Amino acid sequence: MLLAPLAGAMLVMSIAIGPAVEPQGSVAQMTAQQKNAAVQPLVRSATDCIARAVAADPRFGKIISSEIGDLIVDSIPACVRPVRAMIDGYDRYFGDGTGQTFFMGPYLDVLPSMVTKWTADAAPQ
Repeated sequence: MLLAPLAGAMLVMSIAIGPAVEPQGSVAQMTAQQKNAAVQPLVRSATDCIARAVAADPRFGKIISSEIGDLIVDSIPACVRPVRAMIDGYDRYFGDGTGQTFFMGPYLDVLPSMVTKWTADAAPQ
């Protein structure tokens, strides 16, 4: 299962890495669309880091697609900073706790398919 190992990794990350720098301007005055636009680079950075780590893993290409979750879990320690920045960004823009909720819910739901797509797009033709 992907959630249990990632939950443990997130606990370690939350202790190891402090919060990111506060954004400029008043977050309270931003629309939901502006907040979403503000966190997208953080989401992209975390996803790119994880996908690169998965693609660099020597096991990649030797596993079946249903096992990609194991490679994703193993990539998290190498991607602690961008993942923590994404979670902190969600907390800043959408409220405390939303980053962890986003990471453990919608983000992890689509991450295997995003990593699979990223690695397929990056593969030499």
